[in-house]
Amino acid sequence: MSFPGVGLAKGLAVTLRTMTRKSVTAQYPDVQPVLPPRSRGVIALLEENCTVCMLCARECPDWCIYIDSHKETLPAAEPNARARTRNVLDRFAIDFSLCMYCGICIEVCPFDALFWSPEFEYAETDIHELTHEREKLREWMWTVPAPPALDPAAEEPKEIATARKAADKLAAAAAALEEKGDDA
Repeated sequence: MSFPGVGLAKGLAVTLRTMTRKSVTAQYPDVQPVLPPRSRGVIALLEENCTVCMLCARECPDWCIYIDSHKETLPAAEPNARARTRNVLDRFAIDFSLCMYCGICIEVCPFDALFWSPEFEYAETDIHELTHEREKLREWMWTVPAPPALDPAAEEPKEIATARKAADKLAAAAAALEEKGDDA
């Protein structure tokens, strides 16, 4: 059996409890916030890993990644070999006024050239200045934290376990051959 106004009394009790507590306000510009590990800020570029495959630009739902490149011919390494061509990155820019920070570009990059940086203080007064070129993206690369350490209690990946078994078999076969050689 419920008395009328019990819900109202419970609500007022919560309100009074909250009113008596001291409020906690972070004074942002003066006190930097403690960010969680691997937090998403901006996208950083590791230029050396970029092969100009254009996957990031093609998969971006906002079309906010701009890439320009040219082909460069490398001379043949050997006398009868043919010359190779490779793409050279001329421009890599991200328009953060369009970016929705979904991370698809980072996920589809097969060469690990894009990373999340925890850097979040990049506001501009003009929206046209939110297009950051590769030099700025490169600066943010040095703020990317190292990946977390692997769990020591985790199972060994199947690929590594298979490779280890194959290596152990080869080592055992080599030891057996060596033993036979010593006996003769």
